[in-house]
Amino acid sequence: MADAITPRYEVLVLTAAGLGIRQGEASGLAVEDIDFLRGVVHIRRQVKMFGGRKLVFAPPKGGKLRDVPLAESVALRLSAHLAAYPAVEAELPWKTPDGPSHSAQLVFTTRQRTVIVRNEFNRFAWKTALEKAGIPTTRENGFHMLRHHFASVLLEDGVSIKAVAEFLGHADPGFTLRTYTHLMPSSEDRMRAAIESAWAKGPADGSSASMCPEPSCRDQTCR
Repeated sequence: MADAITPRYEVLVLTAAGLGIRQGEASGLAVEDIDFLRGVVHIRRQVKMFGGRKLVFAPPKGGKLRDVPLAESVALRLSAHLAAYPAVEAELPWKTPDGPSHSAQLVFTTRQRTVIVRNEFNRFAWKTALEKAGIPTTRENGFHMLRHHFASVLLEDGVSIKAVAEFLGHADPGFTLRTYTHLMPSSEDRMRAAIESAWAKGPADGSSASMCPEPSCRDQTCR
């Protein structure tokens, strides 16, 4: 999708997949939210359509602010993006159309340097990229799939369900577990991998076996 979408949104796709952020959170991401030195991104706001009529800035879903570790590869892409497409200061009401004004130096904006509107982006940018990539333009293949990709990569690599829930902004790790349990490696696979890792070297390749800690063991050479 990053290759298929218009260049202006390439890093938007990679950032959403690399941070697991929601579409509105990606649209509301500001330069001041990114701590390149510490390698962390503060998820503080989202762009939200209020009443189906007017855009506002609002806290993330459930009002849950969170910090997400920033991988170096994502940080480099964000730096390159900001060099090519400088941040734009946007001002919207906070939470409601009559709320106080809130401004942010947005990382991702439209060609007109305006706030990204979800429906327009999905129709003209995302759908076009799906077609170009040969992916069915169904609801299941919406922008939210980048968030699922993020979760699946972490779980496959053994990151705890509690940590994944925190990075995704889920209040209940149980919800995360129910949503992504089918993506988690089986206990059998993890057991095999653990034993293979522990026994990768041994007498067969010339290294010495460790002494068995069990006093009752007869030969004292088992591993």
